[in-house]
Amino acid sequence: MKRHFSSSWYEYLIVIFIVVVSSLICYFITDLAGYRVVSFVLLFVVSLLAFIYGTGPVLLASALSALIWNFFFIPPHLTLHIDNTEDMLMFVMFFIVALLNGVLTSQVRQRESVIKQREERTQALFQLTKSLSEENDISKLKKMIVVGIRKYFHIDSMVFLSDDIDALNTDGVKTVTSMPHNEIVAMMDCFNRSEPGGRYFSLYPDNRYSYYPMIGNHMKTGMIVLLHQNKFTDDEMQFWEAYLSQISGRFEREILNRIAQKAFILDESDKLYKTLFNSVSHEFRIPVTTILAATDTLMSEQYPENVQLQLLTEINIASIRLNQLIENLLNISRLESGRLSLRVNWYDFHDVINEVTKTLKQELQYYHLTVNIPDDLPMVKIDFGLIEQVIHNLLLNVTQYVPQNTDIIVDVHLSGEILTIKIKDQGSGFSFDDITHIFDKFYRGKSDKTGGTGLGLSIVKGFIEAHKGSVVVYNHPSGGAVFEIKIPVEFSNVNDVEKLS
Repeated sequence: MKRHFSSSWYEYLIVIFIVVVSSLICYFITDLAGYRVVSFVLLFVVSLLAFIYGTGPVLLASALSALIWNFFFIPPHLTLHIDNTEDMLMFVMFFIVALLNGVLTSQVRQRESVIKQREERTQALFQLTKSLSEENDISKLKKMIVVGIRKYFHIDSMVFLSDDIDALNTDGVKTVTSMPHNEIVAMMDCFNRSEPGGRYFSLYPDNRYSYYPMIGNHMKTGMIVLLHQNKFTDDEMQFWEAYLSQISGRFEREILNRIAQKAFILDESDKLYKTLFNSVSHEFRIPVTTILAATDTLMSEQYPENVQLQLLTEINIASIRLNQLIENLLNISRLESGRLSLRVNWYDFHDVINEVTKTLKQELQYYHLTVNIPDDLPMVKIDFGLIEQVIHNLLLNVTQYVPQNTDIIVDVHLSGEILTIKIKDQGSGFSFDDITHIFDKFYRGKSDKTGGTGLGLSIVKGFIEAHKGSVVVYNHPSGGAVFEIKIPVEFSNVNDVEKLS
């Protein structure tokens, strides 16, 4: 808001010029209209000036117009003396009315200006709050704030978060080339003190920049540096403090949200570590115990061949299980590190199924396995090792959870360029929670009593997604669960036979 007597000198000159010109025009028409009509013209001019200029110029216009009317228009002319009592009263009334009219009109205009300015600032704060809540990117938030300060305060600015200030301690002038070293040192000192400083403040008053700490309800979040041309007025300072408060609160919420997110991630990592440690230690203990017991028995005394064969078989089975655990851990590590790369080539899918059934011969002997693969299924381009591991993990999962002497059906068919693999069992199916989380790492079903690390199905999902495919599980209407895999593949045609041979 413009103060009452803060008008510039040229505004006073303009007011004098307008009053003088208006008086000259009235001088030439005074014989026709009379000097009393001139007073109304000059009052009108003063009223118009009050709508444009501040209180100081309007007071000058009121006094000057009254003196001109007295000196040039009220008889006797060219003197300030007034003979007629009626004219004296009119002069006094003219001066009072001109003065009150000009001042009151100026004040009304100023109040309207204040109301309009407050509405604009309220709208600006609303827009700032809305914009800050919609944007989550820190760099974009900084740019948004710099643009807003330039728009509403006409001041260039820079925004530094606490991380930026910490970086300045090591990088110094290299980080902020637009600020001299002494300005950086002053800004960091103001940040440490939690006090504003720089130009127009008692702290570092000779500096070029002004420094305002962003202080939220619980922490300091950074600094805003302004390049002032003029000192804030009281109203501007009030608006700036409200503006700064909104910015500080937004950054504080963002920082607290990041801290909470990091704490959540650390907590989840700790839980995953404990889950992995417990699962792996338990799963490793079983085959290791089996191997140790069998070898101790073999070494203790000489047994018949059939007993030795049985013990060696147990050692072999335990070794395979131990190797499978190690493979799962290595595979999940490859998936998480992003180092998994496909080695695709042409393969007959019968070979994949045969290799899996050969490996799982011991587990599948208690089930009725049916494999449906069309005789004319062409060769497809896949990573043999990964797809073999996928089918292996799915069938092994079935044998661990489905009652023995039930059917397991594997259906494979090609539709267009999509290879579909379905594995159906006759178990009890899955609950809604299990279906939702079944491919998550370390997840084991609510009714799981067989142990396991909970990595097998998450590896299935990772390997299939590496082929740009998808895997889902659902309960079949007739009972049991169905794992359905869809993979986009290249397939061979008749012309490819010669190339493959």
